[in-house]
Amino acid sequence: MRTASRLNSSLYLGANFCLLHCEYRSKETETKSGQVHYLSTILDDYSRYIISWKLCTNMRAKDVTDTLDLALQTSGCDQVHVVNKPRLLSDNGSSCVSGDLAEWLRDKGMKHSRGAPYHPQKQGKIERWHQTLKNRILLENYFLPGDLEAQIEAFVDYYNQQRYHESLGNVTPADVYFGRDKAILEQRKRIKQKTLETRRLDHSQRAA
Repeated sequence: MRTASRLNSSLYLGANFCLLHCEYRSKETETKSGQVHYLSTILDDYSRYIISWKLCTNMRAKDVTDTLDLALQTSGCDQVHVVNKPRLLSDNGSSCVSGDLAEWLRDKGMKHSRGAPYHPQKQGKIERWHQTLKNRILLENYFLPGDLEAQIEAFVDYYNQQRYHESLGNVTPADVYFGRDKAILEQRKRIKQKTLETRRLDHSQRAA
């Protein structure tokens, strides 16, 4: 079970932490038993930031609640009073429609929305995340679960901290999640404006 790295002791409660996506993806590790592992992921809807994830050997409600617990701890939602609790968005997998998950959500004061069956577009952001992960990580063969887990951890860190998203204005999910995006975009705007002014001046001097 993992949180996004560099966040183990952070506290961040922003307006963006309002909708959490949850989904499983499977991957067979090439062990003697051919054990199938499932990746449970919690993604922040607004920033696309991967808050927590867990590599599981089953798709149980307990694995979902464990991953959610980790997300709440990482965000700080379990440490202070939050008026508007985040809402969970998931598919209709057995672990997501179970009574155990419903009871856990009631205890946390969280609402739950599920996408329509056979309509994955509802969970498009986390579907896209898993496709990106699959293209980079899950197409490889891993002989030990620990190898797969280490690769996922490294990629989550890259995805959150370094990978620029066009849909976010070419900043990283971490920039948006921690509220740095507006300052970054404003700085880029100033640099661009200054560059254009310098070019115009240079062009005028050459033409004179």
